[in-house]
Amino acid sequence: MGEVRPRFARALGAGLLSTAVLLSVASCTGGDDGRAADVPTASFTENGVAVTLRVTGWDGAHGTLTADFVPQEKGFHLYSVDLPPQGVDGIGRPTALAVHGTVRPHGRLTADVPVRKIHSPGTDALLPVYPDGPVTTTLPLTADGSGAGYVSVGYALCNATEGCLIPVQDHRVPLAVTDDGIAFPQPG
Repeated sequence: MGEVRPRFARALGAGLLSTAVLLSVASCTGGDDGRAADVPTASFTENGVAVTLRVTGWDGAHGTLTADFVPQEKGFHLYSVDLPPQGVDGIGRPTALAVHGTVRPHGRLTADVPVRKIHSPGTDALLPVYPDGPVTTTLPLTADGSGAGYVSVGYALCNATEGCLIPVQDHRVPLAVTDDGIAFPQPG
């Protein structure tokens, strides 16, 4: 996973990189016609990355979950979706989306940028990472009917000179499928 540098630990302890969740209750009632109001979205920022989730192309039973991962500082990269869950030799954590409840994957998670391999300091392990900067992932979805569920989001953010931030694992974002469409309901 890499070393967590003191300046990041202080920022985390001070709450400067704590979760700020903004959820939308917009629902999608069919197809992606380009109108932003019809695209369900949810956003949060945690441990140096702003994440925006959206569902497009929803036809009542199928659609695509897209997640934009945007590092908040230049020079940082995310690990590949293909990295094992516990990393390589315990180093790194994959960029991950998992759905639970009334929705399930209908294909595999993919990313819009190529993977490159880097050496981790102090080991011979080659780690699959994305180039520094934003990454967009997509996951085809299918629904097993109406009901509640959630999206579990995970990632780790690192750079070559300062090390890594604390990984995010299983950040849960509520999701609901109704007869009217799909939504990210606001908690509470």
